[in-house]
Amino acid sequence: MDMQFYHKKRVLITGHTGFKGSWMCRALINAGAEVTGYALKPPTTPALFDLAQVAEGMHSVTGDIRDLKHLKAVFGEVQPEIVIHMAAQPLVRESYRNPVYTYDVNVMGTVNILECVRLNESVRSFLNVTTDKVYRNREWEWGYRENEELNGFDPYSNSKSCSELVTGSYKNSFFADGAVAVSTARAGNVIGGGDFAADRIIPDCIRAAREGRDIIVRNPYSTRPYEHVLEPIFAYLMIAKEQYHDPGLAGSYNVGPEETDCLTTGNLATLFCRKWNEQNHTDIRWVNQYDGGPHEANFLKLDCSRIKNTFHWRPRWNVEMAVEKVVEWSKIYFESGDVAAVMDRQIAEYLED
Repeated sequence: MDMQFYHKKRVLITGHTGFKGSWMCRALINAGAEVTGYALKPPTTPALFDLAQVAEGMHSVTGDIRDLKHLKAVFGEVQPEIVIHMAAQPLVRESYRNPVYTYDVNVMGTVNILECVRLNESVRSFLNVTTDKVYRNREWEWGYRENEELNGFDPYSNSKSCSELVTGSYKNSFFADGAVAVSTARAGNVIGGGDFAADRIIPDCIRAAREGRDIIVRNPYSTRPYEHVLEPIFAYLMIAKEQYHDPGLAGSYNVGPEETDCLTTGNLATLFCRKWNEQNHTDIRWVNQYDGGPHEANFLKLDCSRIKNTFHWRPRWNVEMAVEKVVEWSKIYFESGDVAAVMDRQIAEYLED
């Protein structure tokens, strides 16, 4: 991944104040890109975006992705060359509580960003970041491929399936000439330092470990493709870069770990406990405690053959290394250390590996 490409490039990112957005902005700022972010205020307290002072190196705009008029004005001012769409309501359980809001943000938000891309000739490359949950989950033991049926079960997953369909419609209707390269990326479950979201296994583990209590795992037998946040971040940047040069490379791409890193939630919690105990000289453990929550898929894997064959891409950090980096970041955070510095160090290590 040659990040020199992004030097002085005008890049607009939606959802930049979130966990993944903060890591992406940090990587682009380090590369010398002219970064504009469009998002609501950070979704958690504390928030990685604030802790790492990401806003200091970019143009950060507070805005709602559903506000088309405001979004158009920002596009007109910035004239971005590359647009990466990550703004979303990203939580399955929250989508059960607030389905209308979830569809509004995840579907109409996609319509709005694509409408702005359609109306601005400056844009050369567009990437819509969705999720591995867009597929109709048949609980198969093998990975889903990009040509499988899109039909997510819960409101979050289904809204992201709809977002994929909206992107395909705009691509066919308005960008068929290749003037704008349009792709979607479907990533697995990401973990990394600075994720403070509710109802996610690694943040739940960190909170419990910090408080010295048992980690509650509500579904230890569900299998997911876990990967460090830098894996999809740099895959997204790679896709956006390569299709900028060659629109023929645009398409839909799964971004996930090797099959050996598709773990059950219980195995991931066990790995976290081992890494945390090694670095902090503690004896934390997890317990199985189902809380009667809504439906969640039991088995989910991705087939990443397409991105591997097209771009010669491979995951760099396995899940054990990913958890180690999470614990490293968390230890520095709890010791009131420089979290921006550890982010930059991990980014540099990832690019060197």
